[in-house]
Amino acid sequence: MATATAPDTLTRPSVDPEEVEKFSRMAADWWDPDSKFKPLHKFNPVRLGFIRDTICEHFGLSGATPLEGLRILDIGCGGGLVCEPMARLGAQVTGVDAAEANVKTASVHAEEQGLDIDYRHGVAEQLLEAGEPPFDVVLNLEVMEHVADPHAFLVDCTRLVKPGGLMICATINRTPKAFAMAIVGAEWIMGWLPRGTHRFAKLVKPAEIRTALREGGMQMSEPVGVLYNPLNDQFSLGEDIAVNYMAVAQKAA
Repeated sequence: MATATAPDTLTRPSVDPEEVEKFSRMAADWWDPDSKFKPLHKFNPVRLGFIRDTICEHFGLSGATPLEGLRILDIGCGGGLVCEPMARLGAQVTGVDAAEANVKTASVHAEEQGLDIDYRHGVAEQLLEAGEPPFDVVLNLEVMEHVADPHAFLVDCTRLVKPGGLMICATINRTPKAFAMAIVGAEWIMGWLPRGTHRFAKLVKPAEIRTALREGGMQMSEPVGVLYNPLNDQFSLGEDIAVNYMAVAQKAA
């Protein structure tokens, strides 16, 4: 059964109160593919395939439940759109989110699906303070652009990765093209997300991620772009990282 634990007062570098409140208001819509989270549902198959293949290649895994035996942390897990597939692939999954409403939504949905996922209301700093054992994989997906201090947040996340483990990041680049497509296009024109979901100044460049992860003892590979094709209404991987991108970092064994 999925569980949720409540933390103490959330006044940490991971927490931007305005961002937490924003996503708390949308929590009930996480599993509705036609809701405000429609872009994530469209994006999720490509994202999940990349995550699965990256983990399997790194650890030399295969089979129907290839992630069995791995501990995976999804930090900023939202409603559990990634936690549940990771659990179905055999991983022992912990999902943490600063918005209590998200954790409640994720816990109820996982229980309905018969999945055992450890959901917690909290932030990365609290895991460290509580002495949480490090994870084989930390997933840092579409969250760093919503925290108060991305650099400190990323450095903290590196401390949650085992030696030899991975961190997989996904976010939006801070470029004119990203402003045009991810903010003006997706929010203002197409209405995929509520206006104000993303703020341009809070978007994170790959070089900024690389610097923070290097400070935490991790080496980041070249990022991979995630591209949207309006003709077939689908996402795919590519070389253009000017808007959405994903990156993988490894901690030395």
